[in-house]
Amino acid sequence: MTVLSTIFSFQFVDMWLRVATPLIFTSMGAVVCERSGVVNLGLEGIMLSAALMGVLGSAFSGSLFIGLLSGLAMGLFLSAVFAYFHLVLKANEVLCGTAINTFAGGFTVFMLEIVTGEKGTSASIKSMAFPTVDIPIIQHIPVLGQLLSGHNLLTYFAFIMVGVLWYLLYKTPIGLRIRAVGENEHAIHSVGISVTKVRFLAIMICGVMASLGGMYLSMGYLNMFVRDMVAGRGFISLAANAMGHATPVGTMLSALVFAFFDGLSNILQALKIPSEFVQMLPYAATIVGLVLYSIQRINAVKRHKAKSFA
Repeated sequence: MTVLSTIFSFQFVDMWLRVATPLIFTSMGAVVCERSGVVNLGLEGIMLSAALMGVLGSAFSGSLFIGLLSGLAMGLFLSAVFAYFHLVLKANEVLCGTAINTFAGGFTVFMLEIVTGEKGTSASIKSMAFPTVDIPIIQHIPVLGQLLSGHNLLTYFAFIMVGVLWYLLYKTPIGLRIRAVGENEHAIHSVGISVTKVRFLAIMICGVMASLGGMYLSMGYLNMFVRDMVAGRGFISLAANAMGHATPVGTMLSALVFAFFDGLSNILQALKIPSEFVQMLPYAATIVGLVLYSIQRINAVKRHKAKSFA
């Protein structure tokens, strides 16, 4: 009953949304990339690097805005590197993404030690954080105010971006080109549209979203950078994108499901449950979700083949 009472509480909802925010941001980036026909495995590295540069930029400038620009610039730089090697040099996208992740793991520790003298956290420097927002009028409404008001600024922005990217993909010429490139690149090339440019744009949009997810971890969820703090969220975002069929709304719902189990693991830590089991829960939920998604895809293919033979 203790677990159930905690789950059905405003504190859990608040924690759930905090955990879901970086997943929503990054999975939205994965949606745009996959719609263009690119699977960006470098999301983990982009998130981690942006998280550090956002902290360092805000700490040394004393400005949250400069910190935001620093994190975005780092994310866009890594995204441009990924895009150049994959789209121009025709390197394998899996290898490019793995290289980005490997680079980020070493780069962040190296930079952290140079700037702070430590390899674990940035606690020795004072960085800025994104503020929480109290929504006027709504914050005074019982229940509704506790559910909707008082969350981090980036949490609201993450849900707004779901709608923005849905509109971009389905209601604008740019979105039409992104989806067309992902479905049939030869057809869009035949009408004189550069496949490379469209995919480059999609990868850069993905970089912005992943950077925001990373910066939220170090400037919203926590108030400092911690070594390897992304902890697999980039890969979980890819799983959410797969389960959501690369649609903004479906992917957001999948991200919320994974975030629920992540938040549940935080609750179970307070109980006498082996820590190894608690720590594996979010990743186990990801694996189960991918298995269910794969079964669904296999059944869909079988039904399609049966109709074709009929």
